[in-house]
Amino acid sequence: MPEGLGQFVTKSYAKKAKPFWEKKSPKKRSTPLTAAQKKAAKARAKKAGRPYPNLVDNAAVKRRKRA
Repeated sequence: MPEGLGQFVTKSYAKKAKPFWEKKSPKKRSTPLTAAQKKAAKARAKKAGRPYPNLVDNAAVKRRKRA
């Protein structure tokens, strides 16, 4: 918390939402990535300099709308 702003801080500032990778998994089961989604995730990882896709790459590809 910034210095001297204790009396002005709102609840929304004090309780930040956790990133999705720190939250518990939902009860519903997810579906595996399709071959096209896997290819897109690998391309994202390669562009970022990683040898293979990570959770963020997979999640970003999964959220994209299908063409």
